[in-house]
Amino acid sequence: MVDGVSNTTSTKTSNTDSTTSKTSLGKDDFLKLMMAQLKYQDPLNPMDGTEYATQLAQFSSLEQLTNMNTSLNNSINANYLLAQSVNNTMAVSLIGKEIKLSGSTINYNGESNINLGYTLPSDAKNVTVNIYDSSGKLVKSVEESNTSSGTHKLSWDFTDNNGNKLSKGSYKYEVKATDYSNGSLTTEIFKFGVISSVKYEESGTKIIVGNSAYSLSDVAEVFSGTN
Repeated sequence: MVDGVSNTTSTKTSNTDSTTSKTSLGKDDFLKLMMAQLKYQDPLNPMDGTEYATQLAQFSSLEQLTNMNTSLNNSINANYLLAQSVNNTMAVSLIGKEIKLSGSTINYNGESNINLGYTLPSDAKNVTVNIYDSSGKLVKSVEESNTSSGTHKLSWDFTDNNGNKLSKGSYKYEVKATDYSNGSLTTEIFKFGVISSVKYEESGTKIIVGNSAYSLSDVAEVFSGTN
């Protein structure tokens, strides 16, 4: 008898769990409720026609909203796949092109050097390029003087101020410039490189410059040929 009681309790618990696990009603559930309401209505006091018509209108609206939601989701998925296809095609066409990459982060993965760049809004008396490791320690400084306005490039071979080769990892750089009145100049900084290949990942299409991967959103400019 104890076993019988235990099995009954287990069955009731299982039924309760399966009932409470569904917390929302769809259009099929709503239609079943309407049919049950019609089936079990009091024949001496039937459902009011106006109320029934209202419920039918509600059901129709629910069905339309459900169909619209399905169509919208399908459209979003189709647009996403189309965008991915366009990005993949465009990325392949960039192989061999020189590009300008925005951002101050430098990823060192064993390549021999990296091309850094900056743009001055006007002539500068002094320009200092500072490079820091992931802990914020200054590892390299390059100073230039009497620099004209416009875009300038410099190559860094991943060595510190003592000429020692640095370890692989993430670095950041900044450019500080002053004009001939000792006022600070706002500079734009970026990296230059040639795209060697394209990689497709779950997070999106990646372009390979040197030994590092970048997103297409990092590309600030594409040049017609390699410089």
